[in-house]
Amino acid sequence: MHVFNRKERPDPDAAALGADLPSIERRGRSAVLRSIDGLVGPAGVPAVAVAALRKTYPGGVEAVKGIDFEVRAGEVFGLLGPNGAGKSTTIGMLTTTVVPTSGTARLAGYDVTSQPLLARGVSSVVFQDAVVDRPLSGRANLELHARLWGVGAGTAAGRIGELVDAVGLTELIDRPVASYSGGQRRRLEIARALVSDPRVLFLDEPTVGLDPRIRHELLDVIAGLRTRQEMTIVLTTHYLDEAQRLCDRVAIIHQGTIVGLDSPAALLAGFGREILEFRVSGSADAAIAALRDRGVAGSDAFAVGARVTVPLHEHPPTDALAVIDGEQLRVSEIATRSPTLDDVYLHLTGERIAA
Repeated sequence: MHVFNRKERPDPDAAALGADLPSIERRGRSAVLRSIDGLVGPAGVPAVAVAALRKTYPGGVEAVKGIDFEVRAGEVFGLLGPNGAGKSTTIGMLTTTVVPTSGTARLAGYDVTSQPLLARGVSSVVFQDAVVDRPLSGRANLELHARLWGVGAGTAAGRIGELVDAVGLTELIDRPVASYSGGQRRRLEIARALVSDPRVLFLDEPTVGLDPRIRHELLDVIAGLRTRQEMTIVLTTHYLDEAQRLCDRVAIIHQGTIVGLDSPAALLAGFGREILEFRVSGSADAAIAALRDRGVAGSDAFAVGARVTVPLHEHPPTDALAVIDGEQLRVSEIATRSPTLDDVYLHLTGERIAA
């Protein structure tokens, strides 16, 4: 995983190196990574395969509770949930920075626990915290990363030029990174992660902390990465629009478990085209029961506090309003709207996804 700066370099023991990556040259007790550029995993396997993956921290804190999923090559896959749901711990295990308690995780067929160097060799990550060197120029950061990971000088020069243009940093690339805005540094982080031409790119909350305009621009950059041939992207986010815009499929994570997994369109389709939402004075459960007894609400109707959400499916809103009037329910703030992924999350967990 290409996350090391000048102070953080891989130094596994010699036995692991000999079994894991043949392009390692031993020098005494240290190991120098000679070249991983172009390393690919076995053909015909998922880009990411996770089975019964679990992480329990000291004190018995279960951050991830035995999750399972696969990501196809070339797919953009999202881990969606609020802060504390287990997303970053999952990314940490997939990027070999967090040791799993049990279960397995493979990148392009390589086990992250028993074959960490091979897993790192086919992947790259952009963490929430910046790792670029601010005193250096953007170009120097990219060149340093290319040398560290064994990318030839000619290949690196062409690739860096392409990436700088792709992320919109052409006019800034020779300036010190300390002069970059937060959004510009984030773009440089993404370019840095792509210098080694990874098969799997991990993005951990890529737009967190950015203002709306910069965030929108960065989403355009990330969306453009989909055109890179056969590259798989796994991103974590608690922004609903981000998951819906970028992801082919989304795994909804709640308290360390996956409670839903499908394409955003399929997750939304379960709610139909229109939902009715209102606030009720009195028992929200009684209001839902009344709507269900009259055949207007189904099992997917739910309440959070006093706010009731009813997917209408084939029913017109007037059917629900007739029940509300007939049952003399005291309601306010009645409105219809299209369903969102927030509705899906609320239905599955009873909690809002917004952090």
